[in-house]
Amino acid sequence: MRVEETKAIAAALGVEVVATRTLAGGFSHETSLLELAGGGAVVARLGGPDPVVEAAVMELGRRHVPVPEVLLVLPSVAGGRPAMVLEHVAGTPLDIVLSDPGAGELRALGVEVGRVVARIGVARFDRPGFFGGPDLAVAAGPPWSEQLPAFAESSMSKVPPSRLDPAVRAAWARLCAAHAPALTGVDERARLVHADINPKNLLVTRAADGWRVDAVLDWEFAYAGCPYGDAANMLRFGADYPAGFTEGFRAGFAAQLPPDLPPDDDWAYLGRVLDMFALTDLVTRPAGHPVADRAAEEIRRWVAAGVPR
Repeated sequence: MRVEETKAIAAALGVEVVATRTLAGGFSHETSLLELAGGGAVVARLGGPDPVVEAAVMELGRRHVPVPEVLLVLPSVAGGRPAMVLEHVAGTPLDIVLSDPGAGELRALGVEVGRVVARIGVARFDRPGFFGGPDLAVAAGPPWSEQLPAFAESSMSKVPPSRLDPAVRAAWARLCAAHAPALTGVDERARLVHADINPKNLLVTRAADGWRVDAVLDWEFAYAGCPYGDAANMLRFGADYPAGFTEGFRAGFAAQLPPDLPPDDDWAYLGRVLDMFALTDLVTRPAGHPVADRAAEEIRRWVAAGVPR
């Protein structure tokens, strides 16, 4: 974070920033903890596609799940990147907890995380699609079942050659086309979808009465659609998690789904088909992108199996 950016945020807050520390963040933005004169701290996120829209999504999400309060949105800081300033929420990133062999009670943690992720989908919209402005108007588009085959076909030409060979790229496009029709049953669902639910974007605490989710972070990719995609996003690299957490997450998510989204719809399979969009997009990232490389591993595994699993 540049000195002039820190000064500009301090001026907007009306308080001196006495120290900064870089936090783990996404690939499209930089995240820093700003310690304030007189005590207290805030979090500044610089960059990202559209913090004004993201701030509106976060305010909606706060009605249903724990989300940091948005304190400021600055379209340009010191003539450069946009910034969002958030309240600082205490908690431990879920990925750190899951990597701790002594964490304990991970099934209970999975249940609580699953419940929170399902509650994101309580928020409703008039139709599915992507948000077009701070009022969260949803731009109309073709159904997901129609979009997936063409999206996969066009995206495969953008994949770095070192990441996926031509045969796998062609096989992936065919696999997407084969399973896309399954989405017709959820094409019209228009609920809030976070679209980047993973252990790095959740803060948790183990309290005396059990695990608690303190915050759901990074809402920049949110859209209106089917919540099953969020479950699949969390479980995409589920082989990395302790088995108890994964089992608990599935149970908690299914139990907390809104009444009109029954789990007997085979939500796990439909979520994986929806996740094909994300995997397809991820592997187009430049060579050396670690999450894109993991996505490529998943694509090769799915292609070998012949089904999304």
